Amino acid sequence: MPALTRFRLFLLGCLLAFASGCTSDNVTGSNPAIPAATSSAQLRPGDTLAVSIQSVPDPAVNSVQIDEQGLISLPFIGNVAAAGATTAELAQRVRETYLSKKIYKLVDVSVTVTERYVYVGGEVTRPGRIIWTPDLTLTKAIQSAGGFTLYAKETKVTLARDQRAYDLNVNLAQRNPAQDVLLMPGDSIQVPRSAF
Repeated sequence: MPALTRFRLFLLGCLLAFASGCTSDNVTGSNPAIPAATSSAQLRPGDTLAVSIQSVPDPAVNSVQIDEQGLISLPFIGNVAAAGATTAELAQRVRETYLSKKIYKLVDVSVTVTERYVYVGGEVTRPGRIIWTPDLTLTKAIQSAGGFTLYAKETKVTLARDQRAYDLNVNLAQRNPAQDVLLMPGDSIQVPRSAF
C-alpha cells in the first residue's frame, strides 16, 4: 500500500475518532452538590412585591419591584432597603419609616411577594426571566426558555447563585432526575455556545 494512501487512511481514522469524541453526550458522572440559597424567605433584587398601606386616610396597595441596588420606592418616603429582608421585616421597616418621618401617626403595613424570577441566558430559544415556582428545576427552566439552540453546549451550563458559579451537565439531569438541580429565586443560568 503506497505511503500516501496509508497517510490518508490514518488521517481519516483520526478524524473519525475526533468526531466521535465530539458527539459523545458525556452522561457519566454527577453534577456538583450546590448549597441551597442563603434563604428562600429573603427578598432578592427582581422580586415583585405588593406593599399594602392601611389604617390611613389614603390606603393603597403599591406594586413594586426590588431594583439591582436592593431598594424599593414608596410614596412619601422614597427608597427603602428590601433585599435580604423577609416580608415581615420589610413591612416593619416600611411602617417605622412612615412613622419616623411623621407621614402617618398610625399605619398598618403588609408585604407579599407576587412574583419571583430566575434568569436564563445564552444558547436558548427565548432567553430572559422565568417566573420561579418552588418545583422549578434546571431542566424545567431551560424548557420554559424554549429549549436549547443548535449551538448549545448542554454539558457545561453555568448556574450562578449567591455570587458563586457552578458548571452543570444538563444531559445528566435529563437522564437522571436526581441530578436535576432545584432552582431558587434569583438564580441565573447561562448556556454557552459549543465549539462545534
